[in-house]
Amino acid sequence: MRYGEKIVENFDIDKDLEIWPNKFRKNYKITITLPEFSCLCPRSGYPDYATFKLEYIPDLWVVELKAVKLYINSFRNRHISHEESANEVFDVLYQKLRPKWMKLTADFNPRGNVHTLIEIDSDHIEKEV
Repeated sequence: MRYGEKIVENFDIDKDLEIWPNKFRKNYKITITLPEFSCLCPRSGYPDYATFKLEYIPDLWVVELKAVKLYINSFRNRHISHEESANEVFDVLYQKLRPKWMKLTADFNPRGNVHTLIEIDSDHIEKEV
């Protein structure tokens, strides 16, 4: 196994997702595009591909970009649905970063004549207490 494969296979969200202090108190939006998301269909095992777009206005924390890349790559051998993968990514990043606002768009490539677009926006979900 090559070093990149080992890193992705052993990625631990609790210890490997680096977040850094946000040094700026003003509102500004960060947009991260991840065009190579992949996972496996939980039913057939066929690969699914998507572009994930993460947008957020940070509060106290920002996420380190390599850490996001490794986290996204950790899905490639998982059997997980479109909805579950998008919601997991949103929930994990929202919980870790606690941004002022966050939106995740998961745009899955068509397969079998079906195209899926999932949007999760923190302004449109009930906030947990």
